[in-house]
Amino acid sequence: MTNRRLAIDAWESLFRAQHEVFTEVSADFEDAGLAQSEYDVLLTVTRAPGMSARLKDVTANMLISQPSVSRLVDRMVAAGLLTKCSDPLDGRGAVVSATEEGAAKFRKLASAHGRSIAERMSTLSDEELESLRDLTAKLRGPRVEEC
Repeated sequence: MTNRRLAIDAWESLFRAQHEVFTEVSADFEDAGLAQSEYDVLLTVTRAPGMSARLKDVTANMLISQPSVSRLVDRMVAAGLLTKCSDPLDGRGAVVSATEEGAAKFRKLASAHGRSIAERMSTLSDEELESLRDLTAKLRGPRVEEC
């Protein structure tokens, strides 16, 4: 069994670090023309082949509920950032694609946001960044219950 006090201390430190870093890099969105949630949708869509992704894949990458993602995508379609059509592989689903305007806004913000993240994370060495990536992936991975 893990040392309970150490686990709580580590959790608190992780939580506070995430909050502080997130707050700092969130400033990138203040006058960017994209909300952070819109950026997150465009991140998933622009990384997909042909800058198109199934709506359920976009939802899986978001930290908000499926109905909230659907409303967000509909607002982004209305704003000209995305297009949305029926999924040819699943008639109940949808495929969203970045428009030229959406992709351009994303690329502009992604460049500046990437620099902010890299600068903030530069307090860690490459080895530490690799360890952090691997440890957080381990925390996010599937949890196996013991018998």
